[in-house]
Amino acid sequence: MQLFSPRINNGNRFVFGVLAVFFLMPPVFVYATASGSEALSSLTSGWQGILSLLIFAFAYTLIIFEENIHLKKSKPAVVAAGLIWVLVAMAYIEQGETHLAEELVRHNLLEFVELFLFLLAAMTYINTMEERGVFNVLRVKLVSSGYSFRRIFWITGLIAFLLSPIADNLTTALLMAAVVTAVGAGNIKFIAISCINIVVAANAGGAFSPFGDITTLMVWQAGHVEFQQFFALFVPSLVNWLVTAGILSFAISNEKPDPIKEEASIRFGGLFVVGLFIVTIIMAVSFHNFLYLPPVLGMMTGLGFLKLFGYYLQRRDHTYMNSNVANALVSADSKIFSYSTHEDVPHESGSGSYDIFKNLQRAEWDTLIFFYGVILCVGGLGAFGYLANVSEFMYGDLGATSANIIVGFASAIIDNIPVMFAVLEMDPPMDIGQWLLVTLTAGVGGSMLSIGSAAGVAVMGQARGIYTFFAHLRWSWAILLGYAASIATHFLINADKFN
Repeated sequence: MQLFSPRINNGNRFVFGVLAVFFLMPPVFVYATASGSEALSSLTSGWQGILSLLIFAFAYTLIIFEENIHLKKSKPAVVAAGLIWVLVAMAYIEQGETHLAEELVRHNLLEFVELFLFLLAAMTYINTMEERGVFNVLRVKLVSSGYSFRRIFWITGLIAFLLSPIADNLTTALLMAAVVTAVGAGNIKFIAISCINIVVAANAGGAFSPFGDITTLMVWQAGHVEFQQFFALFVPSLVNWLVTAGILSFAISNEKPDPIKEEASIRFGGLFVVGLFIVTIIMAVSFHNFLYLPPVLGMMTGLGFLKLFGYYLQRRDHTYMNSNVANALVSADSKIFSYSTHEDVPHESGSGSYDIFKNLQRAEWDTLIFFYGVILCVGGLGAFGYLANVSEFMYGDLGATSANIIVGFASAIIDNIPVMFAVLEMDPPMDIGQWLLVTLTAGVGGSMLSIGSAAGVAVMGQARGIYTFFAHLRWSWAILLGYAASIATHFLINADKFN
């Protein structure tokens, strides 16, 4: 009997998002409005501050309903950001501060630009590796392996955990989801549970590396945790995945799927691009640790190296194409544009020479612009004083540990990126143990619901109708156990990092 019905409409998942926006956020901001200094209260209780909250809530509701209304999430986020900062400027002018809003928005823009350029460089590398067939070879080897469903479940989860710290959790989740949907065609239960496992593993793997998730990257660039210090979260992150995966595995059968025969090879320069990406990561870390420069400078330098190598590939492709044209004049019968799949032949499809700008174009532009909207929206609310007062409530009254654990639950409901940016804007005084804790909870907490992370949302789109909000929700209790176990493990093995 099939455990998950493919007819479940994943649009129902948005109910929780709406509840989060309209029922979880306002009570916190009501407290924020009623507390804090007189100057901040005059802003939070003013009509501009209240209207900014309503604009943010409405925009985020549209973002939550993105798949239903087919409105890209960046559009309401960008509009809301502009409107909120107009209200911020009006409120500050009334207070006699004519240029303070400008200074604050420039600060937010600088944070966005660093994040934007860093991600653009990383996405271009990932897209280039995909175009060179690096990920396709991995996928084909797995779908052609002849392993049992349970073994594939564990292998895809392990690869997702180990690959996401380098390739980021979103790319990794999509790659592994493609594997399980191909292998388990017709086995809805296997696909759904394996997708849950992949999302949990990708988010857990991304939690102990600055390159694994947007939230860890934000914490690293903010300077709260050094690159090598993130690896203290390796064991807690591993526990988070293993506890959940161990429970899920009992629902996976040990039978073997029908064999799939497929071949693939890495195109010329693919392995060199992988090596160049590793060098770029080393440069980003070295620029930050030894030269005290922003890590984005190392990433952009690495992107420049990739563009130079792209120039070599482009020249090489032109040489092959010109050679083929010459051969055509000699032998009209030769099918020179029917390239084989050998790695030394530049373009199997004969679609033209290599062009790195096509890989730049394939970056997740909607996501990148969405980050602009989120950063400026949250920054605008912070300019009104809401974040300062929320920080006083969470980190002052509740304490850092309780607040950071709550961040994980908030990440599952609202999404971990705006939640983490809000924490960074609050900038509560915490030791390294607490900063690692909030990094862990924001990263793995988003796994409790399918809408809590970019990986979950992306996989829902890829395995549409099979991996759904409610399919994931059935196993949220197991993910919650992994969440609790990872926190306990962090307190146990990293006790020396807490003051």
